[in-house]
Order: sequence, then C-alpha cells, then structure tokens
Amino acid sequence: MTILPTPSVPRDKAPVSSATQNAYLTLRKLIVTGELNPGEKLKIETLRDRLQTGASPIREALSLLTSDNLVERLDQRGFRAAPINRTNFEEILALRCELEDMALRKSLANRTEAWEENAVLSHHRMIRAQSNGAGDFEDLHKAFHMALLANCGWPILVKFCSQLYDLNIRYRYIAGKAMNYQSRDVSAEHMAILDAIVARDADLASDHLLSHYKKTGAFLSGILDGIDLA
Repeated sequence: MTILPTPSVPRDKAPVSSATQNAYLTLRKLIVTGELNPGEKLKIETLRDRLQTGASPIREALSLLTSDNLVERLDQRGFRAAPINRTNFEEILALRCELEDMALRKSLANRTEAWEENAVLSHHRMIRAQSNGAGDFEDLHKAFHMALLANCGWPILVKFCSQLYDLNIRYRYIAGKAMNYQSRDVSAEHMAILDAIVARDADLASDHLLSHYKKTGAFLSGILDGIDLA
C-alpha cells in the first residue's frame, strides 16, 4: 500500500490536550524507531497500559498519526502501524530527492547571512549531540536538514519535506541495523553538504544532498526484500 505525503497537522495549532500530545509524541517515537512493528495492530487497551494514559487521548493521537501516514485506520477494526515495503521507500526517496533539491536550490538562491549562520549552528548542535550521545540527536539531525531548506520561501514545500523526513526515519533505523551501514561516514556526508552551502555552490550542494539520501537507499535495497510488510 502506497502512503501519500499529505501535510501533517501543525501541532502548535491543533486543538489537542496535553495528554493527547504526549500520547502522540510517544506513539510516534515507538513507530519510527520500530518498537511498534510495521503493520502491527495498535490495540487501545494494550496502549493504555503501555502509555499509562486514557483511551481517548490514545484514539486522538492515533487519528493525528494517520494524517502523518505513520498509522493506518482499518475499517471497523481500529488502527495499525503503517506497513513498510520497497515500493513505499522508493516513493519516499524519489519525492525527497525531487522536493528537497527544489527547496535547497531556492534557499541558496534566496541566501542570507542569517540563513547560512543558522545552517552552520544547526550542524554544530547536531555534531555536539552526536559526540555526547545526547538523547535529542534525532531532533537535532532533523533540525539540521530542515535548516538547509528553510530559506526557500515556500512553506507548503517545507511541510512536505518535513513529513517525508519523518516517513524516512523508519527506514533509516532499519538500514542502521545492517553491519555494512556502520562503515558509512555520515558525518563527512553532512559536512560536505554544509561546505557546499557555505561556498554557495548550488549544484555541488544538491549533488552531496542527493548522494547522502541515495546511499541510504543502497543499504536498504537488499534488506527490504526480506521484510516486505505491505
């Protein structure tokens, strides 16, 4: 089943309670890290015990996650974590490459010192968290990638890129379990992207960014054949 990248609900504007927000964030993390398996039935009673919260916040959180394409609603049968498969990943990868290339080039065309400084600062924060083993590394990793696109001037495009990033995280966790993935120098790939941006070379920055994404795709190529959970 193909999951289409629809814009997610802005959490700062959605009329949700703090209990729903907490359930949403917890369930999202469990899904993207694979602690809740792709295709797994999400039973309200089981999740109540696991999250130590009420049924209503969980139902509301699951509904929000359907708009993020991380959960699927089953007719008359509740919810399940969205399945994963090669076709879905290839669609996500292709869309990321197309849309982020566009956003990155527009950001560079609109470049300002403030934007460049924020990209450098975001990279520094990400590297520091990685070196310290900080628990917020994943958030800072996303912040770095989104900082590269933030100056494109098209907020809808940025929303699509943000959601595609989230959908891709699940696959990156799978790739990270492969032994040969550990030999990859991801930090050097990030640095190459940033260096090209500071040099204001749009073609080189795009080449490095797309290569960064396609390398993950190459690691996943063989793995997904054995775990097709559509």
